[in-house]
Amino acid sequence: MRHGLIPGTRGRVRPMTLFGDPVLHSPCEDVTDFGPELASLVEDLFATMYAAQGVGLAANQVGEPLRVFVFDCPDDDDVRHLGHVVNPRLVEADGVVLRGPEGCLSLPGLEAGTERYDHAVVEGFTVAGEPVRVHGTGFFARCLQHECDHLGGRVYADRVTGWRHRRLMRQVGRASWCRGT
Repeated sequence: MRHGLIPGTRGRVRPMTLFGDPVLHSPCEDVTDFGPELASLVEDLFATMYAAQGVGLAANQVGEPLRVFVFDCPDDDDVRHLGHVVNPRLVEADGVVLRGPEGCLSLPGLEAGTERYDHAVVEGFTVAGEPVRVHGTGFFARCLQHECDHLGGRVYADRVTGWRHRRLMRQVGRASWCRGT
């Protein structure tokens, strides 16, 4: 088996940071060191995302307040998108605004109708410091916007309004993982 080609095989599964933890509600810091610690963090993010059966994971979701996220997410045509972005910037979010079910590994077992654009472009860098530009449509565009929100100190619950927000907060309060949020 060629371990180097499968993301996360050298990583360790880290504990998930849950909704209400301050690290999820604070903007993350830019990565300045593109060394082995960053590469290990990205491996850990993949391992943790796969263990939790997610499609994306931001560093602050494992308690690291750094601007990096990973993804293994299909688009609406079931095309798989696999990668990571360091110091991402959401440079385009446009097209049609769609309300769709959205969940989060930091709010396990819950989801709510959340409005997102159906097209997104993120620019940033790889762990090696090479520039990268990621285009997403449909569900993958939702994922890119969701992960960029995390790094800005927002969770999808912050985008949900009205009765949907009230219902989601009631569900959070009843969740077995809730610590009195």
